[in-house]
Amino acid sequence: MNILVDTNIWSLALRRAPGSPSPEVVLLDRCLERGEVVVTTGLILQELLQGFRGPAQRRRVIKEFSLLPVIMPEVEDHIEAAALRNHCRRCGVQVGTIDALLARLAISHGLHLFTADKDFQAMAQHCPLALLWA
Repeated sequence: MNILVDTNIWSLALRRAPGSPSPEVVLLDRCLERGEVVVTTGLILQELLQGFRGPAQRRRVIKEFSLLPVIMPEVEDHIEAAALRNHCRRCGVQVGTIDALLARLAISHGLHLFTADKDFQAMAQHCPLALLWA
């Protein structure tokens, strides 16, 4: 399985305290151990870096993310993300701009989106978005 891991999952994994990890972190660890293809995109890296404080944490995030394949949105992805957002809105589902683009990237690259954000569950009812949920 090929997986695009959302910011909220990475945040849980990178901030985890010793002890019992969340189900999301356990599943992420299992995916990595099994050799699943885990990819990211610049938006997710940017969101993570905006949420961490200090140069040591910044270096750690950048170092760990340098090991992941990065998918870059093309102009067509932005066009289709807008169409996806508009379609969902007509169906009564509010979707943020970044979430629409992440969903589009997952769909166009045949990825499962691993997220803890329930907004994606509502979105997936109106588009071919495959989700991985803990």
